[in-house]
Amino acid sequence: MENFRAFLITKETRALQDVPVKQLPAGDVLIRVRYSSLNYKDGLAVTGKPGVVRNFPMVPGIDLAGIVEHSDSPAFSAADEVVVTGCGLSETHWGGYAGMARVPAEWAIKPPSGMSLLHTMAIGTAGFTAMQCVAALEEHGAAPGGREIVVTGAGGGVGSVAIAILAKRGFRVVASTGRSELREYFEALGAADLVDRAGLSAPSKKPMESERWGGAVDSVGGETLAGLIRTMTANCSIASCGLAGGVGLTTTVLPFILRGVNLLGINSVFVSRPRREYIWKRLGEDLPLDKLDTITRVAPLSGIVELGEEILAGKIRGRTVIDVNA
Repeated sequence: MENFRAFLITKETRALQDVPVKQLPAGDVLIRVRYSSLNYKDGLAVTGKPGVVRNFPMVPGIDLAGIVEHSDSPAFSAADEVVVTGCGLSETHWGGYAGMARVPAEWAIKPPSGMSLLHTMAIGTAGFTAMQCVAALEEHGAAPGGREIVVTGAGGGVGSVAIAILAKRGFRVVASTGRSELREYFEALGAADLVDRAGLSAPSKKPMESERWGGAVDSVGGETLAGLIRTMTANCSIASCGLAGGVGLTTTVLPFILRGVNLLGINSVFVSRPRREYIWKRLGEDLPLDKLDTITRVAPLSGIVELGEEILAGKIRGRTVIDVNA
């Protein structure tokens, strides 16, 4: 193959086009890409918003899954299935919205046994982040049988996968959402109750309020995160992984020093290989694939700009897998 199709971004253009294989960036592993996925950062990149792409030209897509075409690393052989999430894809290194990719072997992971390539991209960075959040909460003392765990941004990819994982682990999960019409959707994933997101984000003059939550997965940030901090139970934790509601945070130190609240930052891009392998292992064990199937749709790469606009507008529910060959 001399050329492959890719969604290529330059400083002036964003379009599908044929690209020579020789233009791929350096790396040990050449991959024939089957699927990518749609994440909030992808929406920013494909619609031309700043904050993601740092080098031009760039192929966006922060996730990819495919078949090894050639490997200079003993860790992989031709025909191996591999998945790559984060690691600078779409930021400084060409990503998954293309028929071919070349990456350092250190970034590639073999999927858990029994997990298809399509499933890995239904998970993608969003699901990987959700599992990181759950693992972090558990490592800081969260356990089934305690107070409720609230998941903000529940209709998005991180929130949907987090609910499914937490429910399987035996936690009582509450979905925070502005879309009450999705009650059946959340209940099917395992949510025990819903709470209106407006209540969590309502401003307050009090530095602390009544204790309610035994843990939280927060992909919203802003006023929502501030509200969570005020209402956490003593010695419980919030896994903070997103900024859909803004990057600012207005709070006081009182919840931290009087209640021992833990604010756990989750970075899904640069994760050590041992930790990355552990998170994928946990996904293979703790994420019900039948529930993942119910929140996943497959869409063609040809419609990626429209899909990007939808996810930025908050119109995407669950997970969208991108068929890069369609």
